[in-house]
Amino acid sequence: MENDPRIGRRIGEIRKALGLTQQSFAKGLEISKAHAGAMEINTRKVPERIIKMICFTYGVNEKWLKTGKGAMFEEGRDFRLEEVISNFKKLDDLLQDYVLKQMQLVLEYQEEAKTEHRHAKEKTGRKKPDKE
Repeated sequence: MENDPRIGRRIGEIRKALGLTQQSFAKGLEISKAHAGAMEINTRKVPERIIKMICFTYGVNEKWLKTGKGAMFEEGRDFRLEEVISNFKKLDDLLQDYVLKQMQLVLEYQEEAKTEHRHAKEKTGRKKPDKE
């Protein structure tokens, strides 16, 4: 499938809407600044892989990027989750394993705290007389 020649313009719009330089936009996609610039001015075809990366990395609506229809960005974007994922990818394998184990411990602690809170609430709830 041939790219819509306006994809390059839309890529530039995305980058500007995000307040990114070509260098930082390209870095997020792990491509060169020259590659990003060439796509913006339509001197380089935008492969499907890059379209998918732009959409995933920057929360862009793929339909909008390809056709110009719909909203530029997907609704319900979770920036905190994106930050976690971005930072996690920067870690080496050993540290990724460590972070995953720590997350599991935190989740277990959270579940225990919820259970204790629920039990405490039930105990205090039983002692109160019913109001008529």
